[in-house]
Amino acid sequence: MSGPEDSGDVVELRVHGVSGASAAQVLDLQQTRQVAGDRSGGFYRPRPRCSESTGEHGVTLEAYRWGDLPSGTVTRTLAVVFLLPFMLVNVAIWMRPANPGSEATVRSLCRVLGLTLTVLYVLAIAGVALDLVGWKCLASPDCLAGRSWLSWLGGRTIGLRLAVLALVPAAAIGLIWRVSYRPGRTFEAFRAPDPGSSASRLDTVGQWDAEPLVGRLRAIHVAAAFATLDLVLLLAQGARDASAATIALTAITGVILTGCVGLLCTPPLMDRSPADQRLDRVTRTLRTAAIILTVAVVAHVPTSSQPWPQEHGLPGYDPTLVGVFAAQTALLAALGVVLLWHWRRERGATPLFGLGALVVAATGISMAVAYSAELVCRVADFLDRGVPTGAGIASGPSRAYTWAIYGFFRAVLVTTIVAGLVALISRRGRRRAAAAIVTRDFPNPPAEAEPRLRQVRDAIARARFTEKLVPLAVVYGCLAGLGTATTTIGLLGQFPGAVIERSIGLPAEATTFAIAFSSWVIGAIILGLIIGGIFAHRTEPYRRYIGVLWDLGTFWPRAAHPFAPPCYSERAVPELARRITYLVERGHAVLLTGHSHGSILLAATVLRLPPQVGDRVALLTHGSPLRRLYARLFPAYVDDAALHEIGRRVGWRWVNLWRDTDPIGGWIFSPHQAPAPATTGDPAAAVDRRQRDPRDVVRPPGDSVAPPIRGHWPGESDELFTDAVRELVQRLGRRADPPGTPR
Repeated sequence: MSGPEDSGDVVELRVHGVSGASAAQVLDLQQTRQVAGDRSGGFYRPRPRCSESTGEHGVTLEAYRWGDLPSGTVTRTLAVVFLLPFMLVNVAIWMRPANPGSEATVRSLCRVLGLTLTVLYVLAIAGVALDLVGWKCLASPDCLAGRSWLSWLGGRTIGLRLAVLALVPAAAIGLIWRVSYRPGRTFEAFRAPDPGSSASRLDTVGQWDAEPLVGRLRAIHVAAAFATLDLVLLLAQGARDASAATIALTAITGVILTGCVGLLCTPPLMDRSPADQRLDRVTRTLRTAAIILTVAVVAHVPTSSQPWPQEHGLPGYDPTLVGVFAAQTALLAALGVVLLWHWRRERGATPLFGLGALVVAATGISMAVAYSAELVCRVADFLDRGVPTGAGIASGPSRAYTWAIYGFFRAVLVTTIVAGLVALISRRGRRRAAAAIVTRDFPNPPAEAEPRLRQVRDAIARARFTEKLVPLAVVYGCLAGLGTATTTIGLLGQFPGAVIERSIGLPAEATTFAIAFSSWVIGAIILGLIIGGIFAHRTEPYRRYIGVLWDLGTFWPRAAHPFAPPCYSERAVPELARRITYLVERGHAVLLTGHSHGSILLAATVLRLPPQVGDRVALLTHGSPLRRLYARLFPAYVDDAALHEIGRRVGWRWVNLWRDTDPIGGWIFSPHQAPAPATTGDPAAAVDRRQRDPRDVVRPPGDSVAPPIRGHWPGESDELFTDAVRELVQRLGRRADPPGTPR
């Protein structure tokens, strides 16, 4: 798209938030506008005639639409649902404390935690194919009855069954390998020209080329995945025939797994320059060795003539699964210690007590455990036809999975109870603060406005509950980690119902019912995520509500797990910087307006602009979560220094609009209502502008309803937005001449 024809004017470049709005909606160029009523019933008029490219403020309008970058097709959206645990662990690596001393340790721990997720998924699929089907179902005539697609393996030896069914997890590894692979593309096409030097780490997002690191991580995870499959087969083989070949293959498997962990624990080596090809050759060699080893192991398993031990489950499978759960617990504990240690050294700690990375990583681990346990339990329920769900859970899958479901049930139940208590305890304080705001905004209202005033107070009180989500996140993260730890009891062969009955006297049947119910709840949650992902892709209202977490997760580059969803900021930020640079070089000034998550993209973009370009740029943010969410969750990348540098980059031509009814956006520098006087000497004090929401609580003349409560909705048509645009355009007009003009 070419630039405006007339040189020297102002281009207002709008960047939308998570709503995924169309270009016409972002530009507010619909043919009609509502003049009265509400969304259910209203009155509309044609818009006044105006140029198709010029807005009401005399500037050239332009929109950057990025909504399809994180979502893409429905197939990709569904893939993101199942890869959500990988995404959460990847986000955790960016949530480290601001203390630089924690970076290497947090990176190592998060990457190894990510590796355990890959191992867990392979174990879940191996548990279905090798344990449930190959070991249990094929040995049971009742299970094989009426299943011709499976009975052909029933008369074969156990070794041959395991070798054939090992192709299922091998194919699953190949599939996720293929899904995570993105064909190489020319990243230079999205590079910002001549980037300026920035002291802020937020500009890392704009210059990140993750493909070299992701390629290395991908090779390591694929190697570990195949080595995990080999270990399951070899442990089962070793239970009947610990021959020299079996021991040698097991030792090689251990070396590969150790090499994978060792590489992930060396961040300076993993993150080194893309031009260094030596590490790439090492990781590719490790992956190739793991694949060759898998072929050798699959060929070795059916060869022995020794009898197989008579055990309830696949030999060695339960200890391996419990070992992974124990490793995850130890890694989470180590991550918590590191975060607390560095938090104690910081002043002005985040509300998460520096535990943001731990909470998100534990949540990702908990979801992965729930996904895996649900997969195994649902297949076991399918194979044990006619057996009640509770009895099937007690006798079918590994005990560790049963304890995992119980841990999930306990974490959700306790967190729900705590959430209810927090909501009740904080309600009075939130309503009191909301009442004070409403009294200040609407003094001396008429008596008929009381119902509307109550709605506004409730909206403000609900918006303030966002801050109360912090302790809930900490509670759930700790309980999720504890749930992972209790799965080790499964190694003792104990069932949760029996342990709880001996401990507190609760009947074992009640615990079994709770676990069975929780299993179906997990299935419902997964189904809900799938439906939500589809609707978030296709329906704007759904995307507006659930898209904020989705877009937050895929905003950060893949630095912990290669199977996480691709990062859209790798394209969006450099592409925005290139477009802005082009417009300025053509002689235009640029007014950047970003709503919600669009303001995050613009903040990272401003830090990528050359200094001479920033001199011709102004910034208008509204509904921005920069301070309220990002500064709290990502203190190493969004802090006061980064925010002040953004202001300096645009010459403090920055206005931020916020509302008390907004549960996501908020103020950035100060929560005052009006801009501070110029005599204060602090340009940051003049950035924030509070918007009264709604405009009024009484019905305007000729209307039947009061003005709507906007909350987090964009407000390009609001009067305060129009005034801010006019002010920034005037300040851009007072700027010096375009770059290259002699002074």
